[in-house]
Amino acid sequence: MKGLLVSGFAAIGTGSGAMLTLHAGSDLDPLHSVISEYVWQSAGWLLPTSLTLFAVGSALIAEAARRAGMNRWIVTLLLAWGTSMFLIGAFPTDRPGVPLSLSGGIHRYAALAAFLVMPVAGLLLAQAKIRYARAMRILSCLALGALVLVVVPYVVRMIGIPLTNDDIPAGLTQRAVVITELGVLALAGLSMLKPSARRGVAPALA
Repeated sequence: MKGLLVSGFAAIGTGSGAMLTLHAGSDLDPLHSVISEYVWQSAGWLLPTSLTLFAVGSALIAEAARRAGMNRWIVTLLLAWGTSMFLIGAFPTDRPGVPLSLSGGIHRYAALAAFLVMPVAGLLLAQAKIRYARAMRILSCLALGALVLVVVPYVVRMIGIPLTNDDIPAGLTQRAVVITELGVLALAGLSMLKPSARRGVAPALA
């Protein structure tokens, strides 16, 4: 199981490096530009690469969780997050000002699914009283709070109030969700590194 976790951490770390490299080479404003828009930059290929690596890391940690005897819902949610990450990368968003396409729709709803499932997985893990449970609960709650801030502008636009990316820090709130959810995933893996940690997952057994 340790090999799965180490490989998972390596995938997440490499994916994070790819994401940081993409940001460093872009002239977009990270405060207002959402991450999806970076796919149209010259090094945009790094975005699906990064997201695919996150998906691989999540799958590896999910398999380690399954072998550790964790609740099947936790394993399923980790796999769902990874699948959503892969879909986000495989189906790029539309360019600004272009009507929503099939690819853009898949991208949007896969992102919403990813943003929802990881905090739930984190709260279930925290309820199981595993190692780092308190930190995991805090990160999960922060992710949910940031998600509300991500969704609110879309709701406001739906009711007819015009908003532009300059009016709201959409990039900041979205990055807050991604960073906190990666933190939850990393803590989920770290909680299983030591054999003694397995005893703590007893309340989460299927």
